[in-house]
This record gives sequence, C-alpha cells and structure tokens, in this order.
Amino acid sequence: MILDHRTFLICATSAVLAAALVSPARVAAELYTLRIGSGHPAGPTVYVTVMRDYVVPELKRRVAEETEHELRIIEGYGGSIASVAETLEAVQTGILDIGAFCTCFEPAKLFLHNFQYFVPFGPQDAQQAIRISRQVYDRNPWLAEQLEERYGQRLLGLNGFDNYHLGSSIPWDTVADLRGVKIAGAGPNLPWLEFAGVVPVQSTLPDGYMSLQTGVYSGWLMYPSSYFAYKFHEPAPYYTLIGFGAMGGAVIMTMNVRTLDRLPADVRQIVEEVGRGYEVEAARVLEERQISGLANLRAAGAIVRELPEEVRREWAQSLREFPNRMAKEADSRGMPGSVVLRSYLELVTQSGYEWLVKYTIE
Repeated sequence: MILDHRTFLICATSAVLAAALVSPARVAAELYTLRIGSGHPAGPTVYVTVMRDYVVPELKRRVAEETEHELRIIEGYGGSIASVAETLEAVQTGILDIGAFCTCFEPAKLFLHNFQYFVPFGPQDAQQAIRISRQVYDRNPWLAEQLEERYGQRLLGLNGFDNYHLGSSIPWDTVADLRGVKIAGAGPNLPWLEFAGVVPVQSTLPDGYMSLQTGVYSGWLMYPSSYFAYKFHEPAPYYTLIGFGAMGGAVIMTMNVRTLDRLPADVRQIVEEVGRGYEVEAARVLEERQISGLANLRAAGAIVRELPEEVRREWAQSLREFPNRMAKEADSRGMPGSVVLRSYLELVTQSGYEWLVKYTIE
C-alpha cells in the first residue's frame, strides 16, 4: 500500500507519541562540578588521603555508571582552598562544596562535636571508635542538625584519628620530667596533659616539624600514622605509647546544603552513600596506618617505649572529672552535653571496652 504525504506524517507522529508513552522519560544529561578539599594534605593525613583515593574516584565512577550525568571534581588539599581552621566556613559559604576537617579546629562553633576528646583513655582501635561515634550521632540527631541549621552543611561521613600517644624531642622517664615542658596538641586534647604539669600549646600538623626542630615546643600529642608521615620523629625521636585513645568521629566530611539540593535525586543519593562508605574505608585505612606507623617509627630509629600500666591508670584517674566538666560546659552553652557524653560512655561500655577509670556524668 502506498501512503500519501499527509497519511505518512500522521502515522509517523502517532508512532513517536506511542513510543513516548511506553518509554521512560529521559533526564537531560548535565555536567556538574564539585569542589572538594581540606586544610591538611593528602598523603600523610589519612582522612584526606581517603577523600582523594576513595571519595573522588567513587563519586565519578558511580555517577558515570548509574546516571545520565557527568561529574567534574576540583580538588584542593593542603590549604590550597581553605586552611584547617577555615574548612567549616568554606563549606558554609560554598567556596568548597565538600570539605573534611577536624572538629578540634572549631572549639567554639563545634564544641560538642569534640565529645571523644572529652573522654580520654577510651577505645584504642580506630575502627571501633568510628563505629561508636556513628552510633552517638545516630542516637543524638542534634549533632547533625546543628551543622545543617547553623552552618548550612549536611554531614556526609565520619572519620577520625588512630590512638594518641606522646612524641618528644627530649627523653623522659617519669611524669615529673614533663613538668614545665611545652607540648603541642590540637586543642581539646591539651587538658589531657594537666596531670603532667606541662605547658600546653595549640598548634597544627603543618607547623609541627619546624616548631619541634626550632624548640618552639618539645613534644606533640600525636597518633602513629601522622607522627611518622610528617617525619616528626626526626626532630623528636622519643615516642611514648600512652594510649589516650583513638578519636573516632573527630573528623567530619560535610557538604554545602544548597549545592546538594541542586543535584538530581540520583546523584544526591550517590553522594550520601559514598559518604557512608567513606567511614568504612577510613576506619580500615586508619587501623592499617596505625600499625605501619609504629613499625616505621621503630625502623626509622625512633625510640618507642610503653608507659607503665600503673602510670596510665594514675593518669586516667587524674582526669576522672574531666568528662563531667566538659559536659556541663556544653550544657551551659545550650548544647545537650550531658546527654551526648552519657550516650558515648554507655555505648563504649556496651562494646565491651574496659575503662581505666569510672567516669560519671552528673
């Protein structure tokens, strides 16, 4: 049968409409650009390394394979976009779309997010510490809500640090030897040193090597992974295993809420799933780096020794009031400090970890 021109157009149009009815609507493919960064460098710093080696390639891969869209990521680590003390604000203003940072550098704005630091001599295993911190966040939604409501960013994932010990440029045999010595730390962990009578100095990792070398301070409260990676053992070769605990959840990865909301639903879902995957991958890498960090310190000639157990217990006993003091300080700032600290203590105890001292939140 031969169709005239008009009949052909009608049939062709009907065929297109029929195909549209039976075929799912295709979303126009778009190119989205995200800026990801941190104040610390990738390589020596585990939480940034996992961003670079896991988060970035996983986001690109999944968006390419599972959506119609394309993702371009601009990376800025080591302070190239924002310093360690500016990352929260960089995400808030949109200078960074995704950032990761230690809550220790935001002692005022994120005071209660440092709850792990308020309870020293806790879990020694980074994987356990991060799992428990996730449970604390899930049980206390105020923590994530504060980030969103006050600072315009969604919590994507938790990270942290491996077990804290003390490195120094000077040898010491007893706690009394540390009296009057300047020791650096991130801020919320400096009260751990009250028992030793040291002079606390707040500092950052990028400043550590030169400051130890020139005698600005004589020691660092630092976990093995970064103590070796930043080569602190060169100016400060004495590394004493005290076991103040792994600070799971002390690092958070967040995303600007406005940026997240502008993404298509399927891309948003991938971003949030990769954020949770970041926690698992980071915990695994942290534990590996703690083991290799200690081995590398010994191989490099650092003098590694363990603090006697009786001294650890005495040190912990000296800090038995510290968690309650910090809980009440958070309460006075309008934060649920006592509730969060009780949750943390309860969850750690339920995990089977045995505390060196009984902490009580009144």
